[in-house]
Amino acid sequence: MAGDTIIDRVTDLIAPALEGRKLELVDIEYKREGRGNVLRIFIDKEGGVTLDDCADLSREVDVLLEVEDLIPSAYCLEVSSPGLDRPLKKSSDYVRFAGRLAKIKTRNKLDPDQRGYERKTFVGKLLGLEGSNLLLEQNDKKGGIVELPLEEIDKANLEIEF
Repeated sequence: MAGDTIIDRVTDLIAPALEGRKLELVDIEYKREGRGNVLRIFIDKEGGVTLDDCADLSREVDVLLEVEDLIPSAYCLEVSSPGLDRPLKKSSDYVRFAGRLAKIKTRNKLDPDQRGYERKTFVGKLLGLEGSNLLLEQNDKKGGIVELPLEEIDKANLEIEF
């Protein structure tokens, strides 16, 4: 398999199962929690995922992981939807969710609108991409559209709108 880490190897292993079910891999986490390790797989699809989607994929992934023995120690497998505050991981996510409210955190402090102060957190409506920049219409009092370089984005999530 191509990847070096457990996450890379699991991603490669489950790709055919996801494709066969027309599911999108949103994210994978593998970390220590409490006394054990947890492997979390977040999936999505057009129209949203169901409990049956999660259960079916969980059963298949459990068998695949058991057969391939990719994870040397005991772990708990969780398969779920990304939730209402879905993380935005790929550049295509910014286009797909254009028009939705999002919270963007950058690696470094930026002042893309020349307000005179740098910050790392930006909240507003996704407007898509222009080249390698994310366009975001800020929803604070001053508003305005900012361009954030994709390589500067550390974390991005949809925000719950009321």
